[in-house]
Amino acid sequence: MGQVTITRASTEDAQRLTRLCHVSSSYQGVYAEAISTVELTPAYITQHLVFLAAGQDAHLLGFYSLIRDPPELDMLFVADEAQGRGVGRLLVDHMIEQTRQSGLAGVRVVSHPPAEGFYRRLGARRIGTVPAKPPMTTWERPELWFTIT
Repeated sequence: MGQVTITRASTEDAQRLTRLCHVSSSYQGVYAEAISTVELTPAYITQHLVFLAAGQDAHLLGFYSLIRDPPELDMLFVADEAQGRGVGRLLVDHMIEQTRQSGLAGVRVVSHPPAEGFYRRLGARRIGTVPAKPPMTTWERPELWFTIT
C-alpha cells in the first residue's frame, strides 16, 4: 500500500470528498438512495473534524468526519481500490485518538449495515438499532459505540 498520511481536510477538499461518497460501491443497489444527496460542504468541513487519508501521490484513499457534540462518527469512506488494505483501520484509529484528545468518553456510530462487522472488529460494541427513515433509508441500521479509554 505504501505510506498513508492522515491530515485535516480543508474546505478545498469538499468536492473530492463528496465524489468519493457518490462513487462508493458500498452504496449501490438498495443503499444508493441514502448517499445520493450527501454533500460535504466547506461549512461542514469547517464545523466538524474531517480527516483524509492520502497515498504518497496525494491520491485520496479515504476520509472520516467526527461530530463532537454529541460525539458521533458521521461518515467514514474508503476508496474502492484501497479497501482491504488497512486504510479504514488507520482512519478509525486516528478518529479514536482525536476523540481521546478532545476529552470525549466515546463515539456513537450509526453503521451502514454491511460495515457493522468492520467496526466491531475494531472494538465497537452494538448498543441498539436505529429504525428506517424512509425515503432515504428503508432499512434498520446498527447503532454502535466505541468506548474511549
